[in-house]
Amino acid sequence: MWTIPNQITLFRIILIPIFIIVFYLPISWNHFGAFAVFWLASISDALDGYLARRLNQSSSFGAFIDPVADKLMVAAALIMIAVDFQHWYIVVPAMVMIAREIFISALREFMSSKGKRDIVAVSQLGKYKTAAQMLSIMGLIWQPNYDIPLILFNFPYEILMFAAYAFYFIATILTVWTMVVYFRAAWPELKG
Repeated sequence: MWTIPNQITLFRIILIPIFIIVFYLPISWNHFGAFAVFWLASISDALDGYLARRLNQSSSFGAFIDPVADKLMVAAALIMIAVDFQHWYIVVPAMVMIAREIFISALREFMSSKGKRDIVAVSQLGKYKTAAQMLSIMGLIWQPNYDIPLILFNFPYEILMFAAYAFYFIATILTVWTMVVYFRAAWPELKG
């Protein structure tokens, strides 16, 4: 159970309260700090999966806890972004993304009970959704106009925020699209 990949996943869960605390610290670089913590969590997500395969350390506990860690971090970030921006075009997609994660988790649990979880396994489209979601969340958390480190990167604020918004809306579209795809795939079992 305490394999290296599982330890990395648990580390990601420990990062959630740190992420929230840093985001709300009354200092000028709080958004950049929260961005850095979220980035570290995102990297650890890719790393634990890679190491589980590479070291042949896949486990039932890892298969359970990895998506839980991902969903907790993403939900926390989406809630914080929605509260911070307070615009319907940020809040509504955040609610849609969180609702989709709950819906798909329940759908996968149901399909597992029928021995058919592979029908709703993560698709390539789902991976694109996750990538767009992570990139958008990092940009929206950072809000570099509030942070000095942007000057160090010599990168125009407007371009970064445009990219963050674009990825956010792409992630929202892919969120709905993948939910429909998974639901249609499971429909024969659901209607039975």
